[in-house]
This record gives sequence, structure tokens and C-alpha cells, in this order.
Amino acid sequence: MKNPQMDSDKNQEVDTNLIQGDLNVDALNLNFRHKVKGEDLVIAVAQDHESSEVLMVAFMNRESLQKTLETGKAHYWSTSRQKPWFKGESSGHVQEVMEIFTDCDKDAVLLKVKQTGAACHEGYFSCFFREISPVTPNSDKKNRRYKLEIVKEKVFEPEKVYGEK
Repeated sequence: MKNPQMDSDKNQEVDTNLIQGDLNVDALNLNFRHKVKGEDLVIAVAQDHESSEVLMVAFMNRESLQKTLETGKAHYWSTSRQKPWFKGESSGHVQEVMEIFTDCDKDAVLLKVKQTGAACHEGYFSCFFREISPVTPNSDKKNRRYKLEIVKEKVFEPEKVYGEK
């Protein structure tokens, strides 16, 4: 049962159930409103805890968030495989969770992580390794053409970690 109080030092809402060590995800009152193939999910953004670089975006269901809280390692929900997914399970590229935040609607979480290896299964440190940029600078934005360009270096070769496709 939620009993919000104001923490006078930080002027933040405090849930006394959480102070007592209850790891029940439902006590957090998150809004698992994103539905993919019938699964109730929150958006999960992983960000490097030191550089603040965004590493990846995924989904979490209640079970994966619970596992993340219990282990301190990032767990997600695979929308393609329809099952929980421990980040780094096959690659060893684990995300140690340093902090977790939620947005104002409580339908997304931000994981500040210490990334081992790379976050991206394509071999890059971050999944955000491509930039959308204009082909030629043009003041007429309506007719401007764009290109997709790889702007980061690979950290590993996926075939060596996951095997040939």
C-alpha cells in the first residue's frame, strides 16, 4: 500500500514500502501501458552512467524489471522472441545498473549503466551509431536530401561473438 511522504531534504515523494526493502514492482506504480503482442511494457533507455551516451532502447515487462532490481544487472523483454532477455547472456556484454529513473508519466525508465563490452549486437558500443545528415547543405529544407551514415567505430565483430548467421 502506497503511503507517500515528502522527504524534506530532497523535496521528493517517498514510498515507505520501498524504504522497508519491498522489491515488488507493483509498489512502484509504473505505467506498463505500451503493449506489444499482448505484453504490458515500459520503454527502457540504457545510458552510460559516466558519459551519458544513450546506449540502447528496449522494453521491460514487470518480470524483467523485477530481475533488474534483484540482480543489479539489466534484464529486458524481447519483443521478437517474446521472452525475458538478460543483457549480455550470450555476448558477455553485461550492463551493471548504477541508477534507475522514471519519466513523469511513469511509462518509461532510464537505466544508468556501466557497460561491459558493447551494448549493440551489431558490434558498436551504442546502438546509435548511424547519423541522419543532409547530403548537401541546402537552405531549402523542404527539398533537402538526407543520407544515413555510420559515424562510430565497431568495438567487436558480431560473428566472433554470436557465430555466423
